[in-house]
Amino acid sequence: MRPWSTKTERMPLPPLAAIRAFEAVARHLNFTSAARELCMTQSAVSYQIKILEDRVGTPLFVRRPRGVELTETGQRLAEPTTDALDVLRDVFGAVLAKGSKTLILSVTPTFATFFLAQHLAEFSRANTSLTVDLEVSERQSNFTDGSLDAGLRTGGGKWPGLSSTLIFESRSTPMLAPQLAASVGGIRTPEDLLKLPRVKGDEAWWQAWFAAAGTSEMPSTSLTRPELGAAQALEVAAVLSGQAVGHLTPLYHRAALDDGRLIQPFDLQLPDGQSVWLVSPTTSRTPAKLNRFLKWLLEVVERESRAVALANYAASRLAASSSGS
Repeated sequence: MRPWSTKTERMPLPPLAAIRAFEAVARHLNFTSAARELCMTQSAVSYQIKILEDRVGTPLFVRRPRGVELTETGQRLAEPTTDALDVLRDVFGAVLAKGSKTLILSVTPTFATFFLAQHLAEFSRANTSLTVDLEVSERQSNFTDGSLDAGLRTGGGKWPGLSSTLIFESRSTPMLAPQLAASVGGIRTPEDLLKLPRVKGDEAWWQAWFAAAGTSEMPSTSLTRPELGAAQALEVAAVLSGQAVGHLTPLYHRAALDDGRLIQPFDLQLPDGQSVWLVSPTTSRTPAKLNRFLKWLLEVVERESRAVALANYAASRLAASSSGS
């Protein structure tokens, strides 16, 4: 921390209200004009000047019929006081301006890496006056110190003391690299997935998906490797490299689906408990900058969701026509 002063004892300042009143009168040399600037009555300004004069121990102004003049002591104080208040105005003005032009969000690594990072430049181009700063962390957002405007969390959408807006309901489906699919002659039925290793993780999800797909044979846990747990980035890396099948969210991997690095064999998707919500304190008024970001984010999610759905439809039509020929 910066040592603002090395003095062990510092002389206390007079009340700031008295200093502001003195500075305004010293600039205008008129109590009425100073009162108007400060949104105070003339008598209130006079009272503040008296407080300061009592503290200093000498008059600061000489009253004249058409205004006032600074005494010698007043002249000594006037310019440094204006300079000091100008410094404070500039510093606080810069801080407030930065706050209005910067949106600070806490974001989970998965959403930041696989979605937000792919589209944030688009928001920046359309909103050149607003900067978005991301705090990427698995920890829950802490709004108590005022350092965050909002957070993007995954879960059920209910957190005490926070308002939440659903960004999208996360649903996942088996996805794999084409070379892995080719190793077993292609994936035509859900049972074909049972021939391949799967990323170990949420076994309950896999059981539910195979049951929903109508597979009579339940997946064997002996096929679940490598053991990556909940490390989403590692899971995706394993799937992309052809090591295993993973259940992934198509919205996060549109580019890999488009360029053929990943394939989604089946339309069936199930909720995975990782829906994304924008959260902010319920006690604070939502700033315009956050509303602007939220509107944009919802539009992008809707657009990308439609694009993924259309791509899957086109792929299924192509597969159907190929199998029939």
